[in-house]
Amino acid sequence: MTFPTDGVALVVGGSGGLGAACARLLASRGSNVAVTFHRNARAGETIADACREWGVHGSAHQLDVTDSVDCADLVARVAAERGGIHTLVHAAGPHVPMVHLSRTSPDEMAQQLAADPAGFFNVVHPALPFLRESQGSIVAVTTAATSRFPVRDGLSAGPKGAVEALVRGLAAEEGRYGVRVNAVGPGMLTDGMAARLIDSGELSPAALDVTRANIPLRRFGNAHDIAEAVCFLASSAADFVSGQKLDVDGGYSAG
Repeated sequence: MTFPTDGVALVVGGSGGLGAACARLLASRGSNVAVTFHRNARAGETIADACREWGVHGSAHQLDVTDSVDCADLVARVAAERGGIHTLVHAAGPHVPMVHLSRTSPDEMAQQLAADPAGFFNVVHPALPFLRESQGSIVAVTTAATSRFPVRDGLSAGPKGAVEALVRGLAAEEGRYGVRVNAVGPGMLTDGMAARLIDSGELSPAALDVTRANIPLRRFGNAHDIAEAVCFLASSAADFVSGQKLDVDGGYSAG
């Protein structure tokens, strides 16, 4: 499973747990990598350094996905610096608290819609000309909760469902240019947002036991599991796979 040596894989949200794992794995398989961070420049530079250890180009860039002009400027700059973009991984997203939809305010939902589906589109739209040129690939990291809804997860699952609808639409429309578009749906993990929910106490030990019992494999996954799925879908090994969502959830969504 290899990637082009020219051009770059742009990992949006590459300073976070899941995005960082994706960036490191892409680099280990020969891809130049550009990661974005929102506020944590140190985390972004750390991941870029880790990518460079594999002998590829690695860079870190500040990005606000809710700013369409900022997104367009960043995409154009990265493409110019590295001779194009062959892969776009979208793994950005703020911490989303677990709360019933009835207790979610319209303003909170609007903010999440701006950060998730609108943010995804803000990056994808300016990247399309470069991905068409490279006949490249887009992979969005979403959630397994759109396949099997966990109570109190609507603030995450709703907007992520909109991202998945865009994935299917883009796959249908961009396939004629050789561009593939897919999604990976993380289940319960020991990294990323799930880890933050555990650390914050939003998921109690009893709730974790129930969650684990609902997973056929009876365990949680980790960031590397997600990165492997992302890299597979982005690589030539999946060159006839488009418009699909791969849930990496230990079988949770099959229940």
